[in-house]
Amino acid sequence: MRDQREPSASENYFWPTVWAVGLHVLIFGMLFASFAMTPELPPAKPIVQATLYQLKSKSQATTQTNQKIAGEAKKSAARQTEVEQMEQKKVEQEAVKAAEQKKQEVAEKAAEAKKADEAKKADEAKKADEAKKADEAKKADDAKKADDAKKAADAKKAEEKKLADIAKKKADDEAKKAAEEEAKKQAAEDAKKKAAEDAKKKAAEDAKKKAAADDAKKKAAEDAKKKATAEAAKKKAVEAARKSAEEKKAQALADLLSDTPQRQQALADEQGDEVAGNFDDLIRSRAAEGWARPPSARKNMKVVLQIGMLPDGTVTSVTVAKSSGDGPFDSSAVAAVKNIGRLTEMQGLKPSDFNPYRSFKMTFTPEDLAL
Repeated sequence: MRDQREPSASENYFWPTVWAVGLHVLIFGMLFASFAMTPELPPAKPIVQATLYQLKSKSQATTQTNQKIAGEAKKSAARQTEVEQMEQKKVEQEAVKAAEQKKQEVAEKAAEAKKADEAKKADEAKKADEAKKADEAKKADDAKKADDAKKAADAKKAEEKKLADIAKKKADDEAKKAAEEEAKKQAAEDAKKKAAEDAKKKAAEDAKKKAAADDAKKKAAEDAKKKATAEAAKKKAVEAARKSAEEKKAQALADLLSDTPQRQQALADEQGDEVAGNFDDLIRSRAAEGWARPPSARKNMKVVLQIGMLPDGTVTSVTVAKSSGDGPFDSSAVAAVKNIGRLTEMQGLKPSDFNPYRSFKMTFTPEDLAL
């Protein structure tokens, strides 16, 4: 129920003012009505009516008598008027008294009405207060019921959550257990697989090591063979050069002692060609010793190198004059000749025999370099 509004000060004085104004209007109305309803009174008559005649012939005594009579009549009329005025005043006083009584009755009725209105308002206020209290009690009861319902719902939710947590924990435990079992199973499979891979890897490494050992052994054998071949070729070339030189010297000496100058020159040129051939073989033999065979080297490849040397046999420059078409092979041939460094066997050559070796071309094949 809505709270009853308290009347303002102007509203509290409104109805009493209306009643007071109405009461005054009623009083004045009754006064006018009483004046209108008052019966007309007959005009006042003198007790003694006399007509005075001024007679020239009357005596002074008569005149005095007449004056006395007129004075008495005038007093009688004045008394009559006073009586009438007193009665009129009495009537007016009674009317005023009635009006005041009426006013008092109206005021009493207004007071009673106001009292009744105030009692009614108080009763209504009391009822409103009781209704408000009842409404507040109802609201409090509804709030308590709502709070109880909320508590019950919260308790239910808490219980459901607890059950859900128990179920979730159980499911998590089962899932964890299953995951652990799966992990163990997977770990066992991984261990088995790793053991197989390790065994395979070890076998592959052992095979690789064995292959590497076989390759190393084979390479060592090839290097030994190559070195032995180079040493043999070197010794052969040196021995042939030495023997040839000795023979040529002896023959030259004999020829110089017995033949003509033309014969001597021809023999010298022939000896120079033989020496040059021997030194070509020596250079190839020494280059083969320091050659590193590239994987791309094949038979029938040819590379022409431009070689520069000093009279003491030092190799000063090596360049590719004509490529084999395979860069790695060309580079390996250049490196092999540079690795010779110095041919001490050339130190005993005549200037005329050495001149062809200051700058010369030489063809190399993989076969020349001990493929």
